[in-house]
Amino acid sequence: MTLTPHAAYDLIANNVQTVLRGHPEAVRLAVAALFAEGHLLVEDVPGVGKTTLARCIAASLNGRWSRIQFTPDLLPGDITGVMVYHQNSESFQFHPGGIFANVVLADEINRGTPKTQSALLEVMAERRVTVDSVSQQVPLPFLVVATQNPIEMEGTYRLPEAQLDRFLMRLSLGYPGHDAEVMVVMGDCAGVTSDEVRPVLAISDLQQVIAQVRRSHLATEIVSYAVRLAAASRAHPAVRYGASPRGSIALIRAAQGLAATYGRDFVTPDDVKAVAHPVLEHRLVLTPDAELNQRQTRDVVNELLADTAVPAASPGR
Repeated sequence: MTLTPHAAYDLIANNVQTVLRGHPEAVRLAVAALFAEGHLLVEDVPGVGKTTLARCIAASLNGRWSRIQFTPDLLPGDITGVMVYHQNSESFQFHPGGIFANVVLADEINRGTPKTQSALLEVMAERRVTVDSVSQQVPLPFLVVATQNPIEMEGTYRLPEAQLDRFLMRLSLGYPGHDAEVMVVMGDCAGVTSDEVRPVLAISDLQQVIAQVRRSHLATEIVSYAVRLAAASRAHPAVRYGASPRGSIALIRAAQGLAATYGRDFVTPDDVKAVAHPVLEHRLVLTPDAELNQRQTRDVVNELLADTAVPAASPGR
């Protein structure tokens, strides 16, 4: 029996929320990114559950996952792998790095040097790495979940725009409410951690879910709406560089994933609007004047949503 995306979402979300309390919308968006087979950047202050979210999602899948702790002395070869000479066979053999997994947790990614960060550029876009001019395919499906702390500048390296653009979504968890935080504290004192999470979804089932999500019905009006949003970001007076066509694609793919978590096989304008902030904010580069005036990309996306005409009807099936 084929597992539906909605049933798969329930399995993963319920599993994650046994540990990560108080962030249901962030969990939904994270699973939507998983269903869209897009990479996820989780950015927030320390201690709110960034790594816990990433580990719980990875542990919910019965596949290969790895964790790479980014530090200034991490080398590109630690990520991609290296060619090692074996005397017995008198030949070079490839030894895969930490990137060879279905889900890769890149923890505190902005602590790696730019040279090391660049090792992710090819694999995040093409699902393969090239070592000594030889391409190596990573396992599929493939997802990078990266975390970073935006408030510490000492010993960190800002992610370049080209790498940010490879993340389907950027999420912030924020602080939990009082009741949720009480449950977090009680759970931690009782020993309930991400180590307790067990797989609930086979990789083969996830591949089927991803295929179903890709086949979601897309009305021309919906695609046009996403393209107009991205195009409007390029013309906004406060924006120096707006969302590229990759941003338009990301809007639709993320909207497909989000619709699937609600049990729908078609995308509505509300789905596009719901993913606009996590998809577009990190893709916008503000002008120097806008930065001096303390404008935020969140404000710009709000203006884009307010000024861009929404399709008159919600084209379903």
